[in-house]
Amino acid sequence: MIAFRYIADQPALADLCADLRGTAWLALDTEFIRESTYYPRLCLIQIASADHIACIDPLALPTLEPLLDRLYDPATTKILHSASQDLEIFFHWRGAVPAPIFDTQLAALALGQGNQTGYAALVQQLLGVDLAKTHTRADWRRRPLPSEWLAYAADDVRHLPELYQRQRAALEQRGWLAALAEDFAALADPARYRPQPLAVWQRVREQQRLRGVQRAALRQLAAWREEQAIACDRPRRWILDDAALIDLARRLPETLADLQHLPDLPAMTRHRHGETLLARIATARAEPPECWPDPPGRPQLSPRQAAQVDDLLGQIEERACQYRISPQALADRRDVQNLLAGLDSPLRHGWRAAAMGREWLERAIER
Repeated sequence: MIAFRYIADQPALADLCADLRGTAWLALDTEFIRESTYYPRLCLIQIASADHIACIDPLALPTLEPLLDRLYDPATTKILHSASQDLEIFFHWRGAVPAPIFDTQLAALALGQGNQTGYAALVQQLLGVDLAKTHTRADWRRRPLPSEWLAYAADDVRHLPELYQRQRAALEQRGWLAALAEDFAALADPARYRPQPLAVWQRVREQQRLRGVQRAALRQLAAWREEQAIACDRPRRWILDDAALIDLARRLPETLADLQHLPDLPAMTRHRHGETLLARIATARAEPPECWPDPPGRPQLSPRQAAQVDDLLGQIEERACQYRISPQALADRRDVQNLLAGLDSPLRHGWRAAAMGREWLERAIER
């Protein structure tokens, strides 16, 4: 078993990066905290190559530039499990993510090894190794880091290389490796990680209760909350919770006196930001109805297309059975409806398109 190194000074980091130069792949994981911030606070970086495992302490180092040069090398594949949150950290750091990427959770989905399978469960399933789960809620800001925490963190990358090798071989056998590269490339799209204040209303709980101009108001109010959270680097809920946003959008208050009748709106928020909230609601009221955000609806299908949905779902289920993967992982009813309606659908891209085949896809689109 490879012993891990704890890297907490610049010379040790330089030595590690020299050892990693020219490697074809690197396993990567991070430990971070974001309970009290908008942006994740990076506390530890774990790296593994064929010959080295290291836990790198960003809180102890003046700069991570030598390591970032290794991670952002386009000749080196970065292996992660459930990559999005780790990649978000690097995006906010450099405005881009370290690509190319291989996500073992996404590969597991395509290979029928489980939907949203956790790292420990996948290691146990494929490698027969039971990993400890004793430090899943550790406060990684703590210093010094206990040795058992570091060992636990090192294990998060120790087995990624073998998972990668096995999954890569299985994907090559199916002829899906190039297709899955499209899904991996989507993980590197900056739009996934760039804040989009005018789009976050769609993630507000119970937004489906609102109609018309109420939705426009929610869009404005949620955008304001997002902008405040970013500016203050605080969680959204610390600015204003979802219940207050929904109440404001539903009642559409026009005056400061109206705000006093909203029980979910904290008094301090009313005093500090009442005028701004009212201004955002007024902006929404001034929008023409055609600019109000639409509720998510079903794709518009002709009667003939609607009658074909179940037939295509049956074909998808047969193909999923052939590959021993979950039909729901391959496509659901909405994916098929979008495909028939000429809209974007996961069935048009990546491993799902490869699983169904170009011929099947062309026939489905022509229907």
